[in-house]
Amino acid sequence: MHQLLKQVRHNPVLWLLAFVPVVFGAQALRPGAHTLLFVLSVLAIVPLAAMLSHATESVAVKTGDTVGGLLNATLGNLPELVIALTALSAGQYTLVKASVAGAIVTNTLFLLGASFLVGGLRHHVQEFNRASARLQSSLLFLATIALLIPSALTATDPGRAGAILQPLSVGLSVLLIAAYGLGLLFSLKTHREVFASAEHDDEADAPWPIGLALATLVGVTLLVALVSEVFVESVQAAAEAFGMSPAFVGFIVVALVGGAAEMAAAFSGARKDRLDLSVGIALGSATQIALFVAPALVLASYVLGPSPMSLQFWPGAVAMMLLASVTAAFVNGIAWNLLNIAIVLLLLRRRRMALAPA
Repeated sequence: MHQLLKQVRHNPVLWLLAFVPVVFGAQALRPGAHTLLFVLSVLAIVPLAAMLSHATESVAVKTGDTVGGLLNATLGNLPELVIALTALSAGQYTLVKASVAGAIVTNTLFLLGASFLVGGLRHHVQEFNRASARLQSSLLFLATIALLIPSALTATDPGRAGAILQPLSVGLSVLLIAAYGLGLLFSLKTHREVFASAEHDDEADAPWPIGLALATLVGVTLLVALVSEVFVESVQAAAEAFGMSPAFVGFIVVALVGGAAEMAAAFSGARKDRLDLSVGIALGSATQIALFVAPALVLASYVLGPSPMSLQFWPGAVAMMLLASVTAAFVNGIAWNLLNIAIVLLLLRRRRMALAPA
């Protein structure tokens, strides 16, 4: 507890923790002040994200950056999941899908790129385990193609798409969740040695004891979930006051506010030359949302939503998610293989069309 209080005293960002009880008090006293609650909830999530960042780094010292990155990605996605479930129960499917697409694009492009920039400004050369990054990029690309299928089907054959869209979405959701589980089994158990973290110099900052770190993770995660509920209840009215559409709120605001914990941990890890942790958070979070969170929301809509939700996204969101996954593939050196596969498939299609009778 002494280390925790010392961290709060020496980090001005953590002084914003005072807004956590303020936002709960404002919700009880002025539940109709949606704009005020929106601003207070954003200010409260920022220091909680910083606390989550330091606790995750302390756990990663004991468990390794691979497990630490997965843990941070899982807990960091909790605000997005709470926001999405609340919007799902209210039937705000545009906000749900926009938050999913925005989180994937934000983590893959902004979070990963900014981590490379932050780490490169302090360290001349940084190393990370490419095998782990390639696995995450491959799974992300697989999930993006799966999310593309319902939208492509609707665009090409809208008459027949309505009858099979929901069964197709449910089937794809089950397959994506199974693929995510098998990926975890592959990276954390059967081939754990392949995904070991790259060596790095230890920093001067002493990590928290594992008990304190785990207790902080549990407590901060609970507070983030509660503050996220206040955020969801106020964001729609605040968005109308600021003139923002539900798609913009989900794609930009929810993605940035909900990913604050992941950003804080990833940037801190990059500054401390723990690039495996940063890459694991960025790509692991995007992969988890695409392979687990989005399919789980589709299945949960049958229980929580007023009507079932499909995996059909609007064309702009599909294009942005696809470009983000391809960019991550280029960064990790697997895009050329994907490009070669696409060229071979294109040539085979042309050959089949040439041999087909007129």
